[in-house]
Amino acid sequence: MANYLCKEVCKVLTHPRTCRIAVPVFVLDPLTGNQYCSAPVKKIGTLQSKTNFMKGNFNCQTKEAAGVPDGGRSVALLDLKRQYETIKDEVADALKRVCDSGAFVLGPEVKTLEQNLAQYSQTEHAIACASGSDALLLALMAVEVGPGDEVLVPSFTFFATASAVSRLGATPVFVDIDPVSYNIDIVDAERKVTARTKAIIPVHLFGQMAEMNRLNVLARNRDLAVIEDVAQAIGAELDGRRAGSLGDMGAFSFYPTKNLGGAGDGGLITTRNEQLAKRLRLLHVHGMEPRYYHSVIGINSRLDSFQAAIVNVKLKYLEGWTMMRIQNAQRYAEFFMEAGLDQVLGLPKPLPNRRHVWNQYTVRVPEGLRDDLRKNLAEQKIGTEIYYPLGLHEQECYKSLGYAPESLPETFKASREVLALPIFPELMECEQRTVVRGIKSYFEANPMRHIFPAATPETQREAA
Repeated sequence: MANYLCKEVCKVLTHPRTCRIAVPVFVLDPLTGNQYCSAPVKKIGTLQSKTNFMKGNFNCQTKEAAGVPDGGRSVALLDLKRQYETIKDEVADALKRVCDSGAFVLGPEVKTLEQNLAQYSQTEHAIACASGSDALLLALMAVEVGPGDEVLVPSFTFFATASAVSRLGATPVFVDIDPVSYNIDIVDAERKVTARTKAIIPVHLFGQMAEMNRLNVLARNRDLAVIEDVAQAIGAELDGRRAGSLGDMGAFSFYPTKNLGGAGDGGLITTRNEQLAKRLRLLHVHGMEPRYYHSVIGINSRLDSFQAAIVNVKLKYLEGWTMMRIQNAQRYAEFFMEAGLDQVLGLPKPLPNRRHVWNQYTVRVPEGLRDDLRKNLAEQKIGTEIYYPLGLHEQECYKSLGYAPESLPETFKASREVLALPIFPELMECEQRTVVRGIKSYFEANPMRHIFPAATPETQREAA
């Protein structure tokens, strides 16, 4: 299969917006020990070494050579079609197997996924479910969070982190963030623990792990359950430990935009605790065991076999894709520094002892210019997104909790400054240069342009 896939993957992938040729590189599958074919790219022209291919050292030629007309190149925030093109035959085969088996819900593909992701995440148990939102809900149900309880959650996160708490009748207590990592501020969390606090949900935002060691100390001292929100951080590490293995449970999402995404909704919970695993398996099938006998009230949250089959195909490529994301992030840092934009933007960076898996590459835009910059980049056909324009404590549905907008100052500031740039694995170097050029051109034409030296023909040529 690997050799067959290489033949398919390593076709020339050129079209009017593509300036790369796929080259076969075999990479070790961390799950099986087997080799699989990855398709990094080589520079059109001189052949480079396999090592360089894996480092992402490739360049686009001129726009004319790449088939791009004068007037610039559009850059999507995310292009899932590129990834699909490299695995579509495997996906088709996997879906056919499901149809041939007739096991469409909680079948062999789901069991295989649970086993593989437990191993990948360095845990003993994994329980697949219908979505990342359900993964959070089930984890809270497993530790019996309910009315009268409080759960600490960062305000700077996706809505599902807090809504899972609210759906159980408990109260989300919003915690501020560290301004560098965007993850939960442990000092603020400790201040907000009360006698009603039942659990804490650290979110490993944008692909970088929270301060789990300090947080676990707090949790042990105050008898709190720790539920990691790993939706954006599969494969991220802290001191060599994987996301989803350091708390009591980890909640994962297979939404298509995630680093390991399916073709719809899907989720999974990891745990090292056998009793929690048993309870989760019961809760996600209506509390039913044996069939038609219900000892507890659960929910219907079963992962279908189609989604599991697709994620199983993609899992063996995840490490390669993660390395490509890391390489893209490193290139951005280099290009922004070359352009002098590191003096203008707040650039993201991995903290010590971590592996950042870069679900998002989020910069900070100062002086209230974020929205104007985003509009300008859209005019240049460069995709961006704001994760997130409001802290959850500012959302209409949580105004009754009484938080003032600036009561969480770092969350408030981040929500007005952050801007996510394209970072998906198949992003090309020439596209990253287009993004950086587009941002620099905005600032050169902006009232803040005094931060750059006056443009000269030489510097204009270098920027091009």
